[in-house]
Amino acid sequence: MFHYFGYGSNLHVPALRAKGVEPLASTRGRLRGWRLSFDVRHWFPHEGGMGNITHTGSGDDEVQGVVHACEDDALATLDRLEAYGVGYDRIEVEVLTDAGPVRAQTYVGLPAFLDASRLPTRRYLAILVKGAMAAGLDEAYIHRLRRHDIAAEPESPPFVPPDGSFPNVTRASLALHPEWTALLGNVFDMSHARADLASAKPVLGGRDTTLFHLHRHDTSDGTESLEDLRQGRVNDAARRYLAAWLHAYATEFRYAGQYVDQ
Repeated sequence: MFHYFGYGSNLHVPALRAKGVEPLASTRGRLRGWRLSFDVRHWFPHEGGMGNITHTGSGDDEVQGVVHACEDDALATLDRLEAYGVGYDRIEVEVLTDAGPVRAQTYVGLPAFLDASRLPTRRYLAILVKGAMAAGLDEAYIHRLRRHDIAAEPESPPFVPPDGSFPNVTRASLALHPEWTALLGNVFDMSHARADLASAKPVLGGRDTTLFHLHRHDTSDGTESLEDLRQGRVNDAARRYLAAWLHAYATEFRYAGQYVDQ
């Protein structure tokens, strides 16, 4: 078992579960002498700036979050999802919890992925606020999160697949192609993507990512199904979020076929 300090979207337990990590226990924590920012570039520009922490050593600075107790095998999952070694480094910090100080793993942005002009999206910040409220973080801290500037939300037109003859791809055949990924019934080939998307391939590859993205929307409770999507039981904000991802895939990857979930 190890302890993990989540200060971004991962301070919200449902968001952590949506990424495939089920904490054994979670408690609020304070990291003193550090400052929260949103200056880590996401793999995909429409996702805005991701959370980061910077050591200042100042007693006036504090990052609040949640310390999760996790099974050892969850560390590899977190490393993959947090782009360890590419976008983030992993370090050990001492976090003050209600039960006393705890040594915990956490992630800090690597210099090559930092961009001070980035802003968090409304969706991302809403997840932080929900997680902070659920964890009982300080009201003043939550207030600062609520008031933080956010990035403009892109407007995505209806997606139109390119002309041409493309194959139908099933769940079984998709699993055989680790550099293919599917979203909203469309399959994309990631093999010729730009170099800094290499760390995204193990997260997205060989599977349909529709529910992966849907469950990471701030309005999700993690139970929505593909049938809910087909039957119109998913709200417009979540649909717009999926549409933004679909256009991001189409921009970064090559269209490869239609996905048939069977």
